[in-house]
Amino acid sequence: MASTKEYLDYVLEQLAALDAVSARPMMGEYVLYCQGKVVGGVYDDRLLLKPTSAALRALREAGAETRMERPYDGAKEMLLADADRRELLCSVVRSIAEELPAARKK
Repeated sequence: MASTKEYLDYVLEQLAALDAVSARPMMGEYVLYCQGKVVGGVYDDRLLLKPTSAALRALREAGAETRMERPYDGAKEMLLADADRRELLCSVVRSIAEELPAARKK
């Protein structure tokens, strides 16, 4: 099942407080970027984020659940994010972007 544009729009609205957040369509799903870095994606209307140590720490400190799911068969597990908790979501996405290396120039 492909993700809906409506769910992507909701996720982007929740992340509006962050600078440089965008998404690109990819085979019926969406890849999520922050500061030009891939931080996760929307898969089957689920927001999945890269499970970096900073993201796990931010979730643990907030007392939030850290549930892992696969975006598709054969993929690495990613963090299932609660898109309804705006402040926590922004904090986690920001921490992922800060931890990841700078995007490579093409």
